[in-house]
Amino acid sequence: MKRTISISDAPAAVGAYSQATTNGDLVLTAGQLPLTPDGELLDDASVGDQTKRCLENVEAILVSEGGSLDDVLKTTVFLDDIDDFEEFNEVYSEFFDEEPPARSAVEVGNVPKGAAIEIEAIAATE
Repeated sequence: MKRTISISDAPAAVGAYSQATTNGDLVLTAGQLPLTPDGELLDDASVGDQTKRCLENVEAILVSEGGSLDDVLKTTVFLDDIDDFEEFNEVYSEFFDEEPPARSAVEVGNVPKGAAIEIEAIAATE
């Protein structure tokens, strides 16, 4: 059965969506922007710093469900400029240094709120 996840250690959902959902076996996060838990957008920060914040948000959601980034099976990364891939990948690799998840990374026309990146994840909790 589906259950929505809402925690204070990640930015609140700002629309008709949840921070994440779970069925008890999988956690699927919404796309995480470089927003602090207080809602501050890091849109002027480097792509590396924005990547770090996005992944910290994903991690906070997983930790709230008793998991960690080690449980991530797949991520999808949306970049507003694919030329930022190298900087993004350098920071991303620090979070997933061993047995990284499957990943798709694509350039999109725009990322919400003018951010440079958005990251969503699917993780196994059982």
